[in-house]
Amino acid sequence: MKLVIGLGNIGKEYEKTRHNTGFMVLDQLAEQEGLAFSGPRQEAMLTKWFYHQQTVILAKPTTYMNESGRSVAALLKYYDLSPADILVIHDDMDLPTGQLRLRQKGSAGGHNGIKSIIAAVGDEKFKRLRIGIDHPERQTVVNWVLSRFSKNQQPEIMNGLDQAIAAIKFWLETDDFAQTMNEFNHKEK
Repeated sequence: MKLVIGLGNIGKEYEKTRHNTGFMVLDQLAEQEGLAFSGPRQEAMLTKWFYHQQTVILAKPTTYMNESGRSVAALLKYYDLSPADILVIHDDMDLPTGQLRLRQKGSAGGHNGIKSIIAAVGDEKFKRLRIGIDHPERQTVVNWVLSRFSKNQQPEIMNGLDQAIAAIKFWLETDDFAQTMNEFNHKEK
C-alpha cells in the first residue's frame, strides 16, 4: 500500500491557488480515474485507488497547510505505514511554474507544510514531488502563494499537473523512485 498526499488549504477561497497545487494534482488524478474523495477521516479527505495491482490512498489533509503533519501522522498510524511509504505533493516557489522536482528525502526548504510533516512523523525520509509556482516579484510570499495562477501561467501549470500525474503513475508502475526521479527531474515543462 502507498499513500499519496497532496498539500493545500481547505475552503472555496483557496481553490486553485498556488499553495493548493498538491490538491490540484490529486483532484485532476481523481477525475481522470473516476474517483471521489470522502471524509474527513484522520483529518483528511480520502479516496482509494487500485492501480497497477496495488492499493493507493490519495489524501488531502483538512488541517490547513501549516498543520499538515497532524493528518499525515494520523494516516501513517491508521494504515500502519512508514514515512518511506508516502509521497507528498506540494508547491515550490524556487521552481518555474509547472516544473517538477522529485526528491527522496531532505529538509523542509522553508515550506511550512513539509516542516509540519517532518515534525509530526519525526523523519525527513519521505518522498516529495514539488511543483513550481515561481517566486513573487512584487508581492509578499503569503499573498503570492494564496493567489491564483495568471492566464499566461495556465498552460504551464496544467502541463505541470499532467507531468505530476505521469510521475506518480510511473513510480507506482516501476516501484523505483530513483528511476522516477531520473525520468521526470530533467523533463522540459
